[in-house]
Amino acid sequence: MMATGGLIKVRELKIDIPKEAKNLADKMLRDLENSKRPYLEAVKTSLDNSFYNSKVGYLTAGDKRVRTELNVSSVQKLARVVFMLEILLRNLDIGAVNTKRELYYICKGLIKGEKKYKPLDFEDQNESDSIIDFIGDMMQIYREELNCFANDRGGQTYSNQLIVDETLPDGTKATIDLSSLGTSPFMPKNKPQSLKLRARKKIDFALIVESEGTANTLHTMGFTKRNNCILIGAQGVPSNGVRGWCKLIQDELEVPMYFFGDLDAYTLQNIFRTLKAGSAASLIRNADFSAPEVKFLGVLPEDVKKYDLFCYNVKESDPAEARALKKAKDALDNDPFFTDRKNKGLSDILRWLMKEKIRCEQQSFFSVDPKDPIKTEKIILEKIKNRSYV
Repeated sequence: MMATGGLIKVRELKIDIPKEAKNLADKMLRDLENSKRPYLEAVKTSLDNSFYNSKVGYLTAGDKRVRTELNVSSVQKLARVVFMLEILLRNLDIGAVNTKRELYYICKGLIKGEKKYKPLDFEDQNESDSIIDFIGDMMQIYREELNCFANDRGGQTYSNQLIVDETLPDGTKATIDLSSLGTSPFMPKNKPQSLKLRARKKIDFALIVESEGTANTLHTMGFTKRNNCILIGAQGVPSNGVRGWCKLIQDELEVPMYFFGDLDAYTLQNIFRTLKAGSAASLIRNADFSAPEVKFLGVLPEDVKKYDLFCYNVKESDPAEARALKKAKDALDNDPFFTDRKNKGLSDILRWLMKEKIRCEQQSFFSVDPKDPIKTEKIILEKIKNRSYV
């Protein structure tokens, strides 16, 4: 899976992970035997190695690599990679799965039981997490392919039309009819490849709501009864589970997808962009963990005036808000997603926010007509009908 024309193609081939790992270890051993310094290379997952092509729709990796060569300062890292890789390969062999947190404690237990492993000890979980991430970037595979699953959910999901068929680890099947869950949401695990989707009747759209609380309110007030839709509470910055789930809905159901969230720089840069195009930290994962077709429904700048929405002033004297404004300027100058002409509408919103120095929350729509409990739903539907989105 090599980089071509600034883009890296992932998931074209399913590599034999144990075989690839053995080849890496054999090469390191041969280098040592030949008095050469062994090294490991991984895809550089950072903004300066990120490319955005609107035809692809998500951030992809360029040719830059992170190279770790054996020396006094790197010997611990290389040894930790081999140590962690052995644990992950054992899990693959026996069919065991673990979270990153559990792998951290497995390492601690092995190190505690064997004095020879003491130099590999991890101070905290961040150190072991970075080794797992490095292994994935090095082999260009997802951590899920190493039976390492994050403890994150695919978003609280409501629908009266969606049916999910899940293949369980033992090969048996489970069917979940979301219409039978009452007020409880369906929360898919971070393994979208085990799920297949079908609809009871035609689904008109999917609405991804930044706030889980607001998604729950819409559902409780009958949103999914009155509309043939899928309603998802994303809970802020979308996890891999949320992103993979939205990607699955996009690809399998081919329904229009809209994001309903706050009008502020943080939402545009950290939440919506990550949902739509992935992140620089996940360059090898974005192909399967982003939903390029999702549209930004609002809050939009024009909504503020049209609906006389309540807004907050952004105070540059506040360190956090000053950082958000600086990051917005950096994004406009350096983020390939925002510099692409296809996303000019989103870049214009960032510029507007920097100029007006305000932020407006999605919940402000509830102030439009406080006596109408479904006024926010009506506005959402009106915006979809009138194509009032970016």
